[in-house]
Formats: sequence, structure tokens, C-alpha cells
Amino acid sequence: MQPQINLNTKLQNQSVDNSIEPQLFRLKTQLLSKGRSDYTLASTDLMSIRIKCYAKGGENVLHAHPAEDHAFVILAGVAKFSGKEGEVAMLTRNQGILLPKGCYYKFESYGDEPLVMLRVGAQQEKLEINRIGLNGKSLPGKSKENKHEDGVPIEGLYYE
Repeated sequence: MQPQINLNTKLQNQSVDNSIEPQLFRLKTQLLSKGRSDYTLASTDLMSIRIKCYAKGGENVLHAHPAEDHAFVILAGVAKFSGKEGEVAMLTRNQGILLPKGCYYKFESYGDEPLVMLRVGAQQEKLEINRIGLNGKSLPGKSKENKHEDGVPIEGLYYE
């Protein structure tokens, strides 16, 4: 017979910050003709929610996040995800992928329209280097090594 757990006692031992308020956000980003964009919509010390847009051909190189689990949900366009062994998943609207910490991957916009994705990440520990390449060294997202190219907006066109 398993011992009974008194939930009230467990809850009494937890501290609650009564000043914490919810964060509202909207899924909206300007569409791009070239490059990529990445905007944080909401965040806490453990989680971040971002909206990303990649124009045709926008891509990055194989990398991993050693301390962060994260997921992508495709909102518009098509994403081609590849792993360390070259496996491929083609994801379209309302499909997603969960990438546990340490999982190597890359993705690219694939198709005729810009790729728009929701990215949700969570991590308990903050590391000095949060993104690494196959060589185990730091690979900043906005670096030439990661094929970064600033986004060029398409005037008046938004995903929302």
C-alpha cells in the first residue's frame, strides 16, 4: 500500500509570488522577401515564446541547445527539418516538432511562401553558451557561420 500524500501540506510549502501577472501576446509578424526575423512574444525565467519568419531559402546549420528543450509549430509555409544523420521531416501548417536539449537539428524554409513558426523553449539552467555547432563550440544564431541574414520586410504583408 502506497503512503497517502497530503496535497495541502505540499502546497503550503510552496511559495507563491502574488505580484506575478499573465503576459498576453499576439501571433503577428511581418512577412519577408529575404532573410529571417525572430521576435520574443513573452518570456519568464524558465520559458520563452517567439515568432520566427524565414523567407525562401532561409536556413541555419546543424546545431543543438545543450540546456533547452524547445518546440516549433508551423503557422504558415513549409519547414524541412534535418537531424545529425540527415533524416528529414517536412512540416506544414499546424504540425510541430519537439527538440529535447542536446538534439542536433537544422531547418529551412521550403516552398513558395515565407515560413512562419511559433517557437516555445524551456530551460532550468542558464549556460554561458546556449547554442553549439557539431564541433561543440558556440554557434550564435545571428552569426555568419549560422548563415544569418537580416530580414527584408514585404511592405504591408503580415502573418496574423
